[in-house]
Amino acid sequence: KVLMVAALSILLLLAGTLVFAGGKQEEGKKVVKVAFIGPLTGKYAKMGLGGRNSFQLAMDQQNASGKNKYIYEVVAIDDECVPAKGVQAATKAGSDPDIIAAASHYCSMVAITTTDVFHKFGLSSTVWGAVLPAITYGNDYKEINRVNGTQVEQNEFNVALVVDKLGFKTFAIIHDTTDYGRGHAEYFKAALEKRGIKPISEDGISIEQKDFTTILTKIKAKNPEVIYFGGLTANGVLVKSQMDKLGVKAQFLGTSGIKSNDFNSTLAEHAEAVICMLDGAPISKMPGGKAFEAAYKAAGFKEPYEAYGPFAYCAANLIVKAIEAVGPDRAKVVEAMDKSRSTDIIGEIRFNEYGQNDVPLVTAYVSQDGVWVPWDDSEYASGKRTLPGFAFKEGKDWVNPYKK
Repeated sequence: KVLMVAALSILLLLAGTLVFAGGKQEEGKKVVKVAFIGPLTGKYAKMGLGGRNSFQLAMDQQNASGKNKYIYEVVAIDDECVPAKGVQAATKAGSDPDIIAAASHYCSMVAITTTDVFHKFGLSSTVWGAVLPAITYGNDYKEINRVNGTQVEQNEFNVALVVDKLGFKTFAIIHDTTDYGRGHAEYFKAALEKRGIKPISEDGISIEQKDFTTILTKIKAKNPEVIYFGGLTANGVLVKSQMDKLGVKAQFLGTSGIKSNDFNSTLAEHAEAVICMLDGAPISKMPGGKAFEAAYKAAGFKEPYEAYGPFAYCAANLIVKAIEAVGPDRAKVVEAMDKSRSTDIIGEIRFNEYGQNDVPLVTAYVSQDGVWVPWDDSEYASGKRTLPGFAFKEGKDWVNPYKK
């Protein structure tokens, strides 16, 4: 018994000098905590979980490399895509002195409410998914940076496709009344106005609203070629399904907010030919995108990485790079992140004077046979399939190829 107790004591002593991270044990390295904040429960949990998994993957790879001075521990905090919960989440991260930096938020209406919190605590926050321009451009906080692009680039690209390239001219706008939805509508209208086009109608909706019959009946009478939707998946699914039920034949055009697997799986054939935009190149065309996909699959995550997973992955790598350079000191990390330059799976990352990644890229996607396909690679772009908007313009009934 004495020998067994002695042996156990030695093992426990040795274990105390080891830190487990990323599947490896590292001796003598300090553990540095980094927060990940996003919707881990609620309607948009899949987007948050995909971001968290991608962030964790990058941290696990960093830890497993054995090249770094520190071991990184992810502290995942749920903001539920609710502004008040986001403030609580940011406060929780800021109040923990062991948390040195954070990657924060998928939902714009949450991210815009937490900038003051991160500034107050002097905690670096790298936005990994929220697109409202004011998150970076609405303040001079060095604590706030953003890896992905904004609504400005998305909507300019959106209009360049549907007006300049496809030739649509009449638009009805539906947007949620959060900062996110209003922002998308504002920048979409601005891009239209550059081309001398004014929407024939505009309607704001509550994110809790379920019935859009009155709005869609009014829009149907105006005969728009395109219905532009500025909002997230949950509302987008309801609007599109009710459009089809009422026989509204216009093209459905969305933002990055509907670029989710749930949009296609929930709507099934009703998602066919819907167009949306997303920051960045398609994963297959990103530098290192295929390697990211393979690593994500090998890690065995239950949830897909979703639209903004690659940006969360890059945020993790940027944070590690900054901490490795200046040490686990919040103030120094803020300065290092603010001046960060890097190349990662999304391409070049270069923050401008507002903390905004200055080289955003936007890709158009169309729902084809139940999956999001880059527009340029789709049968709609090649002319093998016809968009509902074109059929409507030509006075024809649209044939849904999903049902073939």
